Amino acid sequence: MHHTEVADLDFESWVCPVPLRDTPSVVMGHGGGGAMSGELVEHLFLPAFGTAAAAELGDSAVLSIGTGAATDGVAGAGTRLAFSTDSFVVKPMFFPGGSIGDLAVNGTVNDLAMSGATPLFLSTAFILQEGTGLAELGRIAQAMGTAAQTAGVRLVTGDTKVVDSASGDGVYINTSGIGVIPDGVDIHPRRARPGDAVLVSGDIGVHGVAVMSCREGLEFGTAVESDTAALHGLVAAMLATGADLHVLRDPTRGGVSASLNEIARASDVGVELVERDLPVPQNVRDACSLLGLDPLQVANEGKLIAFVPPESADEVLAALRAHPLGRSAARIGTCVADHPGMVVARTAIGGTRVVGLPIGEQLPRIC
Repeated sequence: MHHTEVADLDFESWVCPVPLRDTPSVVMGHGGGGAMSGELVEHLFLPAFGTAAAAELGDSAVLSIGTGAATDGVAGAGTRLAFSTDSFVVKPMFFPGGSIGDLAVNGTVNDLAMSGATPLFLSTAFILQEGTGLAELGRIAQAMGTAAQTAGVRLVTGDTKVVDSASGDGVYINTSGIGVIPDGVDIHPRRARPGDAVLVSGDIGVHGVAVMSCREGLEFGTAVESDTAALHGLVAAMLATGADLHVLRDPTRGGVSASLNEIARASDVGVELVERDLPVPQNVRDACSLLGLDPLQVANEGKLIAFVPPESADEVLAALRAHPLGRSAARIGTCVADHPGMVVARTAIGGTRVVGLPIGEQLPRIC
């Protein structure tokens, strides 16, 4: 095999296992939200950032700004803030049920919501390829504005850059967001406990299949539309039950599999799924079978996973099902003390299979 030499980089000084040590260049899998993404962060970015890096890295950071009270609905000193940033490179830019515009708003709103925050403000930055049609850009901007109004957030600052026609692919968008976390809410990936019920708010795998249906002329017989949606209202309905929500996560890149594995490792617990209880629509199941994909590893953009104490499971599940975005919510498994850090699924024939963390990305450019 031919290896390209890379000058001025000392790979031997990196504390870095496969695949980074044997991959001197960035590959698509590094952006897939799976094992390769984690290794890139752990073994390249964090050592490079040193003490400048936050102690904990998640979809959103929880920040305290001192002591005091909020006024006029704006965070005051002492308020806990959630802060998040995300970038969107989905291809194609328009897909059944949505576009890169509403995806960019909803994705960052949801990252904030997974810490229990009420989203307030977003920034937005565009990287535009020279030659992109202004009509297309206008549709994207309109979709962003509509999504922001629907979510009740304000787009307060932004930036625009243009790259030459050989350096981009249409429109890339970055959004960052700030939200306020209510007192008494403590949602964190390390809070999963044995006995917790594992809930999902609805059908899984829909977004990834919807985007894939636009590529290479694929048709799956029935229309599949993205589930892109802002989930903070759904989270608010769950919090209104008074339940102590331990963990929330929106299973985007890497799907349900990646999210559950990350939570299991963060909390040092095991997760046992019941395969027959997974809400996978038939059209998604058929498409995944055709493409050789695992629905558990396909991206979602309008679903959440919740780890809740067993005594609160029925009440929280009822609250989910009473909300328009949670009508198909289901209990899909249980948090256990056995096999810590591992996710397994009980199959329909009584066996057990390991649900592993994806290595790279089954479907690139999905969000």
